[in-house]
Amino acid sequence: MSLKSNLNFDFFILASVLVLSVTSILFIYSSNIASDGTLVSNEYIKQIVWVSLGLLIMALIIIIDYKHAENFSVYLYFLLIFLLIITLLFGKKVNGARSWLGIMDIGIQPSEFAKITTIIMLSSFYAKRSRSMKKLKTLMEGFLIVLLPMLLILAQPDMGTALVYIPVFLVISFVAGASIRHISYIVLTGSVLIILTVFPVWMQFIYSANNASADILIDQKLYTLLLISFSAIVIISILGYVYTKKPFYYWSIYSSSIISIGMAGSIAAGKILKSYQIMRLVVFLDPYIDPKGAGWHIIQSITAVGSGGIFGKGFLNGTQSHLRYLPQQSTDFIFSIISEETGFAGCMLIFILFFIIIIRGLIIAASSRDLFGANLAAGIVAMILFHFIVNIGMTMGIMPITGIPLLFLSYGGSSLWTAMSGAALLINIFFRRYRF
Repeated sequence: MSLKSNLNFDFFILASVLVLSVTSILFIYSSNIASDGTLVSNEYIKQIVWVSLGLLIMALIIIIDYKHAENFSVYLYFLLIFLLIITLLFGKKVNGARSWLGIMDIGIQPSEFAKITTIIMLSSFYAKRSRSMKKLKTLMEGFLIVLLPMLLILAQPDMGTALVYIPVFLVISFVAGASIRHISYIVLTGSVLIILTVFPVWMQFIYSANNASADILIDQKLYTLLLISFSAIVIISILGYVYTKKPFYYWSIYSSSIISIGMAGSIAAGKILKSYQIMRLVVFLDPYIDPKGAGWHIIQSITAVGSGGIFGKGFLNGTQSHLRYLPQQSTDFIFSIISEETGFAGCMLIFILFFIIIIRGLIIAASSRDLFGANLAAGIVAMILFHFIVNIGMTMGIMPITGIPLLFLSYGGSSLWTAMSGAALLINIFFRRYRF
């Protein structure tokens, strides 16, 4: 390999992925050790196989020009849509979600791979419409690309995986040049929806004092009346803007529709959310409401993270994992084991490795000389960063439990290969950045 090729290859991302993958194998092995020292599972062996195959996938993706992904973006996207539909109809149900395709203990999770194909599709779509990115129509068409896999994944139901698509859509839209006003509208509407969905739960389980303003949002009749009132304001404002074109009516539509859509969405969310998902919100607000039930995960995870101290208890010396206090400890709560056994020092190393990938990804997005490459890199960074923040926040008790794995570290082939594919695409874009 020539000196120029060496300079074009991003060894920082590759090295970070390798260290995280080895760390994954080590601590999945640790999570498989019981308190009496016996090995209760061979998950670590499967992870070694998946890491090895993942490295081959990375090599293949790096070799092939990433522009081919743009050419085949539509086919890749609809292939995964088809697999999501097949999964919904015939898939294997695991942990309450019908999200697996396969036979016996061997299978794949199409919803994981759909993240990459959706990122590719959306990046290609926006790259071809760069001149119309300021139009709301283009943004809404892009949202439909993301909405289709989201709805299929929500139907499984797997809310955690479906949520990943939201930051991916927002980040790619921003990098592609969408109007800040339009992006802000989506963010504000989503924020209102979340707040109004969580508020009744908070009032019911956490805050018991009587409050007149709170009663309006809890009482179904009053809430419906309030929704009708804001909807009427939207209609009147639309008529006013059509006939006068005054900015006042435009901003009235903008603000009142945010509230009305958020309120309507919260009603729908209240009907769609399962009881266990509602309890996840409750125990996030106060895990000690159900310490031996829904709150057990968070309490034990916080205990494991906090007990690690500065340098941890030592590899294979964690108590929370070896006594089997941590549910899903090799998948969703792998960071809790790392924290307990390596302490603050080990956590900082994990943080640094992820920050290297994220920062290098942002640099690659900024330095890419084609719109598709920039959009693609930004979407991959958004996916990795969202997984990182939500999973680690979940283990520390500052985020609700969503079932989102910690990419590169959690046990599982589908999520690992998705993360490795994303990292390989980043390296690919950087390697070919001087081509244009």
